[in-house]
Amino acid sequence: MKLLIINPGSTSTKVAIFEDTTTILDKTIRHSLEDLSPFDIITDQYDFRKQIIMDHVKESGIPFEDLDAVVGMGGLLKPISGGTYTVNEAMARDLRAGVQGLHASNLGGLIAYEIAKPLDIPAFIVDPVVVDEFEDISRISGNPLVKRRSIFHALNQKAIARQYCQDVGKGYFNVNLIVAHMGGGISIGAHACGRVIDANNALDGDGPFSPERSGQLPVGDLVDLCFSGKYTQKEIRQGITGKGGMVAYFGSNNMMEIEERAKTDPEVQLIIDAMIYQISKEIAAMSTALCGKVDAILLTGGLAYWDYLVKEITRRVGFITEVRAYPGENELMALALGALRVLKGEEEAKIYK
Repeated sequence: MKLLIINPGSTSTKVAIFEDTTTILDKTIRHSLEDLSPFDIITDQYDFRKQIIMDHVKESGIPFEDLDAVVGMGGLLKPISGGTYTVNEAMARDLRAGVQGLHASNLGGLIAYEIAKPLDIPAFIVDPVVVDEFEDISRISGNPLVKRRSIFHALNQKAIARQYCQDVGKGYFNVNLIVAHMGGGISIGAHACGRVIDANNALDGDGPFSPERSGQLPVGDLVDLCFSGKYTQKEIRQGITGKGGMVAYFGSNNMMEIEERAKTDPEVQLIIDAMIYQISKEIAAMSTALCGKVDAILLTGGLAYWDYLVKEITRRVGFITEVRAYPGENELMALALGALRVLKGEEEAKIYK
């Protein structure tokens, strides 16, 4: 099976071609601010990004006619359960409209759909960030004006959960897992027999702070900041997502650089340890969502390469169950595997409505 994989990010587009699970093409195209400046909104970038993808596939020498499917990164759709979805007109409409917001990932499904259509092959998305398998109790915030939302790193969390199950010879739908994705943002999910029944909203001020995000702030103090007259709404939001966490403390999201500074500055070490402490508390909190019946805690994302962080988290939460590290995130492979499960008849593609 030959698969074209498309993963648009805010300043880059990743393109890959897989033959089953073997990578034939793997290209990251960087986009400068100058490249993107002519476009007012994300969806205006559609033709620009699609043409770049088409050009790189042509350069690879692989005919489009040899493709069996095109797989795009899922965007901000309506809440849906996890799995692999066939891109249809309803999904394309909602990706263009940005029903939960406009993000570069919205272009993944759209471009996949338009490339696949004339080839008469399927287009898929797999486990987008809006995967929602919450139980009703998980949605309650404490004020009826605000509901807790399921927005987390669903693609990598579910891929790592499946990888662990393959490693130990168990079925994903037969185990309870806590998966902590730790990158620029940190999301921690409680996986109960294949469903993520609770997770912190890593995008919008929930859970532990991270290299780029503030995590959950004291609400009263945040309200005071909002009405202090010192900051615009945009600045407050940037302080929560993008310029929060380590960026707010040290002006950098480069954890290797921050770790080096910590060797001579106890204050830097304190902030690092505080992030680890908050990650550990969130993991422990998710164990209550599973009533303490946890088969394993899985640490993934770029920060899972950091031995000190893995060791310290394990020291704090190892009493719950075993802790395993799966460093990094391979979104392109996760997208390919989701499509292959459908193409090989291991699961059915879901229909977006």
